[in-house]
Amino acid sequence: MQTFFEPESLKDSDMSRSNSILRSCVHCGFCTATCPTYQVLGDELDSPRGRIYLIKDMLENERVPDEKTVQHIDRCLSCLACMTTCPSGVHYMHLVDHARSYINEHYKRPLFDRMLRFALSKILPYPIRFRLALAAAKLARPFARLIPSKRLRAMIALAPKNIPPVSRNDDPQSFKASGVTKKRVALMTGCAQRALNTDINDATIRLLQRLGCEIVIAQGQGCCGALTHHMGKTSESHAAAAKNIKAWRSEIQNQGLDAIIINTSGCGTTVKDYGHIFRNTELAKDAEVVSSIAKDVTEFLAELELPECKTQDLKVAYHAACSLQHGQKVKTPPKRLLKQAGFDVVEPADSHLCCGSAGTYNLLQPEISKLLQSRKVQTLEATKPDVIVAGNLGCMMQIGNATSVPIVHTVELLDWASGGPVPPALANALETSP
Repeated sequence: MQTFFEPESLKDSDMSRSNSILRSCVHCGFCTATCPTYQVLGDELDSPRGRIYLIKDMLENERVPDEKTVQHIDRCLSCLACMTTCPSGVHYMHLVDHARSYINEHYKRPLFDRMLRFALSKILPYPIRFRLALAAAKLARPFARLIPSKRLRAMIALAPKNIPPVSRNDDPQSFKASGVTKKRVALMTGCAQRALNTDINDATIRLLQRLGCEIVIAQGQGCCGALTHHMGKTSESHAAAAKNIKAWRSEIQNQGLDAIIINTSGCGTTVKDYGHIFRNTELAKDAEVVSSIAKDVTEFLAELELPECKTQDLKVAYHAACSLQHGQKVKTPPKRLLKQAGFDVVEPADSHLCCGSAGTYNLLQPEISKLLQSRKVQTLEATKPDVIVAGNLGCMMQIGNATSVPIVHTVELLDWASGGPVPPALANALETSP
């Protein structure tokens, strides 16, 4: 693609990066075949190729974003299926991230939209605030039909019926390995996950201890910054990310780290991109180190020797989270580990397509999200599984709200198969099954 950026504009590193990405696009349209929003809406401007044209026009002319451009970019899930499909290697993620930051800086959204995005950015990344919001949503559920806003109704509907108690395992501390210490790792405990599902971190700690890992919960770590990053709130997302980099740098300099373990793949994609995000800052070197040792939990477990597991008479439908299969290119390890643990693993049709969760997408674009949710649940249930497994909390919440099949995190099944307790969500189903 030809571009005509002014030389002065290209002095900005983000503009320069976007220019190089735009130039790599050859308009082939392969991306349209795997774009979820194009699949359900059928509009060229709701495909990666269409959005690339809109972004090019907006950035190249440094114009104030118009409502049409903002609408189509807002509808992008950032699922990154287009990057997996693209034969030209177009790095769409960096391009759409820059576009969102540019929109946030130059476009004045309607009042309600601004208020909603402000609330999400000030609540979701903070576990205590998020728990309070979830409690309020539970109280509001009986009156949800009276609320005119589809977005607010979607938020209330997504709130879980039961809010888990706080897990003290998420507090800054260290967990000793069982037996000989083979690895020392940091576990990213996340933000929303600490409020919505504490079983995932607990299972991760037990499993890693069993495999000879010392686990440290670093003092000062918090939200990875992904939630605000994808809303274009650059300063907020970078501030959150910087805290993590400094927290893990301290551990690396102190006793060293073999890996930073992440069990929410949406966070993993962002942490692995810290090196790019901070490339022109004083944290560049530390950010690059953090990105280089950040690993999805299944990616790390694949490097270790799992203990022998008793064959489990369960059919497991594996849902590949977009941020894991497209964002991090981690595709085989989760399925191989589950098979190794004795589970019968099946995959749904169109496993490359998004479930519609995508961070805050199901809250900001509830109608499109609902369509994608329905498609995904249908394909998963068609495999007639005993349990659905995923590696991302957002996907678990999205799918779990539309099916009666129990859904658990990959690490919960691996923990159970190697000596841990039955995952609570699965235990309830097993107790009620004939």
